[in-house]
Amino acid sequence: MSHCCLERQQYGWPMSVLYVHLSPEGTPPSLEHSPFCAVIVTEADASEDWRERITEWLVQSGCLYAVTWGRDCEKWHDSVDAANLREFDYGDIPDDRFVMTTWHENEPLEEALWFAGQCAFHPTATLMNTIIVHVSAEPRAAAMLRSFRESQELPDDD
Repeated sequence: MSHCCLERQQYGWPMSVLYVHLSPEGTPPSLEHSPFCAVIVTEADASEDWRERITEWLVQSGCLYAVTWGRDCEKWHDSVDAANLREFDYGDIPDDRFVMTTWHENEPLEEALWFAGQCAFHPTATLMNTIIVHVSAEPRAAAMLRSFRESQELPDDD
């Protein structure tokens, strides 16, 4: 598991982007970046039990928005929703703990990353942190962080 952090500015306030690599069935690290938007990028198969453990870890760690992309992204989306429901014993979820979710099937990764940076807002919290959770056999921190940064830039008008 590897970690890398990139600082950037958006809309006049500091925002951090953290990369977390998870090998399938690996143990996630503790997170201290609450509240945050998670971009779950899945490039490897994962068992249903492990997917549930990871989404529970995200919800319990302070994820308030989950953007899912890649292999089984709809299952990851549904697993985050289920983890949020289980967190409150399937009862009412307080507004400030409700996790917003989207899945981005059949879209380029850059569009999902753009969405996370530009559209993933929570009605009761400012999401100052974005965590790219990369589920893959091998880490690609520099490439993922570069893709995130480039997805946020406006194209040049030539």
